[in-house]
Amino acid sequence: MNADSVLPRRHAPGPGAPRANVPPPGRRGRRSLARQGAAAAFHGAGAVTAVLLVLAAIGAVIGEPVLIPSLAASAGVLHSTPTLPVAQPRSVVVAHLLGAGAGYAVLAPAGSTPWSAALAGGLTFAATTLARTPHSPACATAVVVVLQAPAPARFVPLLFGATVILVLAGYAASRVRRGAARYPVRWW
Repeated sequence: MNADSVLPRRHAPGPGAPRANVPPPGRRGRRSLARQGAAAAFHGAGAVTAVLLVLAAIGAVIGEPVLIPSLAASAGVLHSTPTLPVAQPRSVVVAHLLGAGAGYAVLAPAGSTPWSAALAGGLTFAATTLARTPHSPACATAVVVVLQAPAPARFVPLLFGATVILVLAGYAASRVRRGAARYPVRWW
């Protein structure tokens, strides 16, 4: 049996082919789509900047750094892809805590070296995959823990609070712009 006997023949459309399946042109042209894209980019950039400024301000008030590079990456992920699993609250919060845990677990026996930081990043990826909380910026949290060796009693609560602020800012930002994707798709 060959494919020609099972599958119906379709003719390639040419200049004279009927256009029954082609929808009529819509009201939105390229300029309209470009304006929508620019509005979304402006909105996202504003939301990311605002939440990172809030984290920086909190850090300045309490005298502890709350803004770390991995949280800036999380803000970008959350505001650029709010409907993907990597941006959902469970992934953001739990993955960063797993990253901190992996960082401290490697820091204790191996010390603060680039090799142990790399190991902590890999362990974080494995832990977040097993926990079904994918969030790649959490790997950077593990690296920060190993290379900076912050005190866990201060760092972990600040990290938790910062991730909650990121999630709440994502929620608020998705409600401000009309037509924006709603965040989160699921809370847990």
